[in-house]
Amino acid sequence: MGGAGRKAGYCPVAITTDISMLTLHDYLPSQNGWKVRVLLGLTGIEYRTQPVAIFGGESRTEEFLGLNPAGAIPVLELEDGRAIAESNAILCNLAEGTRFLPADRFERAKVMQWLFFEQYYVEPVIGTLRFWTLTGRLERNAAMVEDKRETAARALSALERALAAADYVAGARMTIADIAVYAYTQRAEDCGFPLSDYPAVAAWAGRVAAEIGPGYPVHPYGPEASPTGQ
Repeated sequence: MGGAGRKAGYCPVAITTDISMLTLHDYLPSQNGWKVRVLLGLTGIEYRTQPVAIFGGESRTEEFLGLNPAGAIPVLELEDGRAIAESNAILCNLAEGTRFLPADRFERAKVMQWLFFEQYYVEPVIGTLRFWTLTGRLERNAAMVEDKRETAARALSALERALAAADYVAGARMTIADIAVYAYTQRAEDCGFPLSDYPAVAAWAGRVAAEIGPGYPVHPYGPEASPTGQ
């Protein structure tokens, strides 16, 4: 869901020494981008946004591929021009030294455990099913839907077991692991998985939502994301 095609119009923001700040290259309907926006907001870090029209080919230009060779958003461009891709890697960078990433070796490993879980079981499964559902792609991907639905159910069941006796996925307080897992899990109903079927997950989602606050809307896909809009 990072975008396809090639277009010459992408122009990254120029960083100058007198107005330097972080630049988030982003596509608003992306929940991977949403994770980063949330952490930036919760930590009070100032940044600018560079929108990327991923369905118009802007993530496949030479300039953007210089930031992320995989051609996907989000990308965090640092003040000195260096870039970090992959949403969970960006979360780790931003959370360093904050309450959202523990210093303790074991606790940090538990955060990493759930970040890896999210990238294997949640984002490519629930995230993909949601994308297909909301943009009219389920039928064209029908051969893969049943397997992804089974994996999504297993992922939600695993979360239910983990959260039955815990307030947050990696310990007693919210970390970047919760932000990452929550990003797509909160929208599981969009692809047929109501959280009411998973009461411990639903209770956890309520806690995470309360800690995050209301200032981080989930943006809908626009017509550019439809199969006929490309």
